[in-house]
Order: sequence, then C-alpha cells, then structure tokens
Amino acid sequence: MKIIFYGTRDYDHLYFDVLAADPDYGCTIKFLAANLDPDTAQLAAGGDAVCAFVNSDCGAETLSVLAKAGIKLLLMRCAGYNNVDLAAAKANGITVMRVPGYSPEAVAEHAMALAQAANRRICKAYIKVRNNNFALDGLLGQNFYGACAGIVGTGRIGAAMARICHGFGMNVLCYDMYKNPEVETFARYVSLEELLQKADLVSLHCPLTEGTHHMINKDTIAMMRDSAILVNTSRGGLIDTDALIEALRARKFGGVGLDVYEDEDDQVFQDFSDDVLENEVVPVLLSFPNVVITSHQAFFTRTALQSIAAITLENARAFARGEELKNEVKA
Repeated sequence: MKIIFYGTRDYDHLYFDVLAADPDYGCTIKFLAANLDPDTAQLAAGGDAVCAFVNSDCGAETLSVLAKAGIKLLLMRCAGYNNVDLAAAKANGITVMRVPGYSPEAVAEHAMALAQAANRRICKAYIKVRNNNFALDGLLGQNFYGACAGIVGTGRIGAAMARICHGFGMNVLCYDMYKNPEVETFARYVSLEELLQKADLVSLHCPLTEGTHHMINKDTIAMMRDSAILVNTSRGGLIDTDALIEALRARKFGGVGLDVYEDEDDQVFQDFSDDVLENEVVPVLLSFPNVVITSHQAFFTRTALQSIAAITLENARAFARGEELKNEVKA
C-alpha cells in the first residue's frame, strides 16, 4: 500500500519512518508538506490511501477529487473526525479510519496543566518575574483540593481527566449519555445543568456533533459559578466564542484554558510570528489576564506520537488484508 501523507511536520517522521520500514506493515509513505484540501487532493494520484489530520479539509469536494485519483482509504491520524464528510466518503467509496485512543493521558494531563495555569496565573507570573516583578498582585488562585470537578464526556480522555481530578482530592461530577463503569467507582453522574451549577472546574472531553455544537453558550455559561475554571481540549466548536468573550468581559470566570478554539483551522500548527493574524479570536481572548491558550498540542507527547503512528499503520494493514476494521468511522 502506498500512503500519501499530508501536512507533514518534522516530528511526523520520528515514528512513521521507523514503522513504515517494518515489512510487516507492507506500506510505503510519500510525505507532503501541503495540507489536504480540494486543490492538493490531486497530488494523491498513484496512491492507495491518504493520511490526514485534524486541520485537513476532508469535505465533499476533496473526497471527490481523492476518489477520482484512485484513493480508497482515508486514514485520520487523530481521534476526531468532525472535519470529514462521512456521507461523501461513503458515496465515493472511501473508507474512513481513525485513531480513537492514542494516549488519553496525554490530553488529560494537558487539560489539567491548562486548568492549573489559568487558575494560578502561571503565564502572567512568569512574565512578571522575567521583568523582575515579584509582587503577588493579580496572581490569586484557588485550591483544587476539596473543590468540585465537572467532567463533560467520559470516554477515554474524559475518564483519564476524571482520574487526575480524583487524585487531586477533588469531588468529581460527570455528564455523559453513556456511563463509564470505571469512572462510577469514584465519581457521580449528574445532569449537565447540575454539573455546571456545582463545578469549580469544568473540563470538556466530548466530540463535536450537531448536538454538542455550542453546548457552552450564553445560557449554560449563566449556570456556571462566577469563579469557575473552564477548560477545553476537545474541539473549539463546543464553546460559543462570542458568548465566552462576553462572559469574560463581565468577569464571569476564575480562569479559562483553551487548547482549541473556533475557526482555528487556517492557523493551527502554523508559524505567524512575523505576520498579522487574520483571525481575531486569539488576540481578543489573550487580552484577558485569566485566559491561557495553547496551540492544539494536548496530544503532543512522544508516547502519543508513537501510538498514533502504530495504530494508523495497523489500520492501513487491516484494510489491505481485508481484516476487521475496528477503527472504521461510518456515516
């Protein structure tokens, strides 16, 4: 199998090169720096599969071009697939596979890091000390020990975050349509309304769907405590950005930690340090002293990268051999 790998970064070679050299996987990889979209999809001609990421355009137009180029398999090297038009993939005879559980702990640990950074004003404190300012003004936080954590979505990542919060000595409340037996041993499932009303820390770990789009909005924000910490390491569309900014201006939150945000696709993983951002979301959010934003990096650990590479190539091998496709995503 020949895999056309889109959106290549130097770190992608760390494990994909090693595993692709293993004859058991039976594949070769052509690495492209260009990201996948309708214009670059034709570069997949001559390949059997393409490998894409969270910021790839996997819409109907792109999938149509890929199908005409002979592509039968779309390998998403990530857990999320909200950027894939599954109906169009099915119509074009393209199988979609993903990596559902590369390293839940990597994302959960980053979520807690964001929560702590926002709560204890770590970024602001670092800048102050760099400027020889050791005053504590503006750095007051709150204890997590004995506080209430609200985990929205208790799949693998949400469950990992729940364990971390429990380890911090927090009382853990959870909301999910499907209860996780592992989490129930130390946490309590409640309604979303009760969770938002009681939680001192609200951490989002659910997929982006029509039902969860803007689940954190003006009305649900009003339910939350004024001192609450809000963290999102899932998908930006879970939060209504306009409502979030309005709430921040009203001094609603104790802190906000975001690894994802709305309309990030055109700038995620790119270097704009010598340019001007067209997207105004980040500059506006960063104008608030209690907001911490990172660059969609929650997954970015050595353990996670190795697991992503292994599962992605295992998906390709299973498809090539006609084996059971455990990680297939269906419309």
